[in-house]
Amino acid sequence: MLSLSSSQPSTTTKSALVLHHNRHHGHPTLKIRAIDAAQPFDYETRISTRFIQSTKLKIAVIGFGNFGQFLSKTLVSQGHTVLAHSRSDYSAAAANLGVSFYLDPDDLCEEHPDVILLCTSILSTGSVLSSLPFQRLKRSTLFVDVLSVKEFARDLLIQSLPPDFDILCTHPMFGPESGKNGWKGLPFVYDRVRVGKEESRVLRCERFLEIFEKEGCRMVEMSCAEHDRHAAGSQFITHTMGRVLQKLGLEKTPISTKGYETLLDLVENTSSDSFDLYYGLFMYNKNAMEQLERLDLAFEELRKELFEILHRAVRSQLFGEAERGGREDERPAVREAPPNGRALPPPSETVGVENS
Repeated sequence: MLSLSSSQPSTTTKSALVLHHNRHHGHPTLKIRAIDAAQPFDYETRISTRFIQSTKLKIAVIGFGNFGQFLSKTLVSQGHTVLAHSRSDYSAAAANLGVSFYLDPDDLCEEHPDVILLCTSILSTGSVLSSLPFQRLKRSTLFVDVLSVKEFARDLLIQSLPPDFDILCTHPMFGPESGKNGWKGLPFVYDRVRVGKEESRVLRCERFLEIFEKEGCRMVEMSCAEHDRHAAGSQFITHTMGRVLQKLGLEKTPISTKGYETLLDLVENTSSDSFDLYYGLFMYNKNAMEQLERLDLAFEELRKELFEILHRAVRSQLFGEAERGGREDERPAVREAPPNGRALPPPSETVGVENS
């Protein structure tokens, strides 16, 4: 009898069949002694696997809080190997994301990651850098930061890191809240501060940037200085207005307009970030103080405009046509805030006051 499986071998399978004598029944039996079949990992498959692996990075996330976990989820989904370290124990959260967590930074650095991704707060970045054992890393390791202030981050990395290390300063202009439904169309700012000329180092930097390109980010290459000028007039002002409105204790009403609901969303988005972040935006961006002064000037000019209109209305009621000194619909001249980068003028006297 034939001792073969019920299914027939495929056309790509070559089987060596050998006759054996059955001692009990005296009948020859046919058994399979060897199979020279096409293996699942043939040459082409191995080459393809190696190519895929060559495009993946081993990334160590330093600072595994909300933002670190937020980025790690996408890094893992793209097939990169992700390691993590933080002062707090996030072992459980890391395991849920498929990330290897290390409480000891020495153990993490001995894994020789391709990239060190700093997801620390602005205020703690200096102390975190000083705690890393650089001697355990590969000499050409790429350091990437995601801080919201870039000149400070650039200067700190250049000052703290050995000269052989590469530096890429970045700022994903989104977070766990604004990026929860995907990163498509969201701006990602980057500056290749220091990248070695060797092809492997250039490609490593490009592969990291491709992570955000694949997610549909709007890639913006910009110097750290230019970033901080723009960020002071946009991100810092946004956070300032959100926190001012938070102090007012705004709440939803039965007749809330779309514009009012937008303000409530602004309060929610900005208040979800730590005050340390907001303080860092002010303290470590030299352009932030100018924006606060411009904001004060704008409020002052707006208040003057309102009071001037009120003053004219009261004078008109008290003294009649003879004391109006002008047309009823005449509006006061209001001084506007100067453009960004220009010096603020000294405080002026009341603007547009009519001669009585």
